[in-house]
Amino acid sequence: MAERPLPPELAPPIGFPLLGGPDADGRWAWPGLARSVADGLRSVLATRPGELMLHRDYGAGLQDFLNEPNTLAVRARIHERVTAAIARHEPRAQVDRIDVDEDSDDPRVVHVAVHYRLRRTGEPGRLGLALTLGGN
Repeated sequence: MAERPLPPELAPPIGFPLLGGPDADGRWAWPGLARSVADGLRSVLATRPGELMLHRDYGAGLQDFLNEPNTLAVRARIHERVTAAIARHEPRAQVDRIDVDEDSDDPRVVHVAVHYRLRRTGEPGRLGLALTLGGN
């Protein structure tokens, strides 16, 4: 039987590349490359520049857009910010495409989808998030 993915609210938290933990059998397990890269991408997108004391430029700063209107120009700026942050902070991912689209049901919501491949193995991955913008 195929394993179903967990809903986002039950997904495992972000783990650092070297942060291991016990598996179901009690053995110490380390995250694999795919998990480590996905966690790194999530961390870059969720962090605002200036949050990390020794890495002041780390992060995409997507929170800066939360009070902006959902316009084509704002979505283009989000795309640029995501592209630059990933290129600067997650070299293990080769970005194939970044989609920044308006939600068809709620015009305040923007969906960001990062389609990437692991540079080492070529394995594809996708990371998605939704931002609710507040401006008119």
